Amino acid sequence: MRSLLTVFGALALSSVKGAVTAAPQPNEFNWDSIRYMYAFGDSYTFVAGTDGHPAFSFIGDALNFSFAPDTLLTDEILPRNTSSNGANWIEFLTGCLEGLPSRCSKQLWDFAFAGSDIDGALLPLHHNFTVPLVDQVNQWVTYASKIIPHPVAETLTAWWIGINDTGDTLNNASITDFPAFWETEMTSYFTAVQKAHDNGLHTHLFINVPAEDRSPGSIGNPTKAAMLKTHLDEFNSILTDHITAFKAVNADATIMTFDSNAFFNLVLDSPGEFGFTNITGFCTCTDPAGYFWYDSGHPTEAVHSLLAEAIEAELRNPTFVE
Repeated sequence: MRSLLTVFGALALSSVKGAVTAAPQPNEFNWDSIRYMYAFGDSYTFVAGTDGHPAFSFIGDALNFSFAPDTLLTDEILPRNTSSNGANWIEFLTGCLEGLPSRCSKQLWDFAFAGSDIDGALLPLHHNFTVPLVDQVNQWVTYASKIIPHPVAETLTAWWIGINDTGDTLNNASITDFPAFWETEMTSYFTAVQKAHDNGLHTHLFINVPAEDRSPGSIGNPTKAAMLKTHLDEFNSILTDHITAFKAVNADATIMTFDSNAFFNLVLDSPGEFGFTNITGFCTCTDPAGYFWYDSGHPTEAVHSLLAEAIEAELRNPTFVE
């Protein structure tokens, strides 16, 4: 197997670059200058912390929403404790794999919560302790924004949400107009983004929903897979529209996007080039060598590592949403 980054550069960089649109803007962005990375999202992005809900978050939950400054500053990332049963993409990207975020050269402050949708007022919570994305932002603004640094030139915020939303709606008979529902979700999503932006997070990386229609939990049911693909295609299209609209009213925002859907499809279409021998099953095991999927809906650590390389390649040669 060739280097994952070499293979990705040879086969896919131009394809995934399609996710990063428009010409460079005046705002300078230099990945090497980033010292602080913030994250909001779901199980694909969460990291476990010593003061988080076990296997769900870095800090707190809906039942323990507040925290003292000392609790946040002494909270440690637990190694190999993500939805991949190893490190995940944002840990690989920052190199912040364990311990105190403040001791990492790129500090990872991760408020993502496993199992979250965008807004608990729009879709039922997975658990009574789940923190949806809008409340992740509220938690950060209220209890963390004045405690941990976020200088504009040194801070990047990652947003990756929608995986649960597009799946949770499959059997929701109360939704009769899905494009309208996604618009409603996006209103909540970008109200939260605006709140984060207004509180100092000005540089954003948006990641769309990956090809969950090709996960082991979907491919055995063609009807489900087709419906899920429709949902995530609609969601991703409307997400793109709202990213553009957000930039239009926030001239001071620096915005980049990454097309995880194109990335997943690329790797799943040419698995051997990336070292994968099984893309239809999964192995919830200690060493899922050769497997793309760790369980029915989450990729393995190897996928997260490859994803981090692809995102870093983008961040080192970015274009920006205008």
